[in-house]
Amino acid sequence: MTQTIGELLETAADRALPVVRGIDDGQLGGPTPCAEYDVRALLNHLFLVVVNFQALAAREDVDFTQEPDFVADGDWRGRFGHETARLVEAWSVPGAEEGTTGQMGLPARTVGLMVLGDLTVHAWDLARATGTDFVPDRSVLDEVGPGLAAMAPQAREMKVFGEPFPVPESATAFERLLAVTGRDPGWTRGGTAGATGS
Repeated sequence: MTQTIGELLETAADRALPVVRGIDDGQLGGPTPCAEYDVRALLNHLFLVVVNFQALAAREDVDFTQEPDFVADGDWRGRFGHETARLVEAWSVPGAEEGTTGQMGLPARTVGLMVLGDLTVHAWDLARATGTDFVPDRSVLDEVGPGLAAMAPQAREMKVFGEPFPVPESATAFERLLAVTGRDPGWTRGGTAGATGS
């Protein structure tokens, strides 16, 4: 049976929260696999995604051009937990996955999969950037993998994803997903930044 977006987001948030809560303030200026973002900027971007996709679930307008400094809030770790809980709640409302939402009029479930992908991939970005472990839940990976692969060509046109990163035949499903978004699955803090997309 196909899981709802709300169920999948709850699972993804459970994996992402320990990564965010484990970030030390001294790491906020460090590099991430997203070449254009340091840890602080990536956290702010992920906050914006989580907040805006609550609105998209409710068919409200969003503005991705404004990036508030959520990390300036002294309790940003606690707030991230609160906002992801609100995201799960918003996508768990009956009918949230029906019809279309957003300026592009995409199917609501597709939009839900987009935020599921962001939460999962950016949790990995932040984990790599701060030296912690992150492994997505299999149920999330099974939904996000094909979904992001299908969206990839359009995402590259919109400069959201970088060019696909070459990976060997032996690559795991998650490594393939990361590569589709333009990330180097082997990226480390001391190495080179192979990703260009967000």
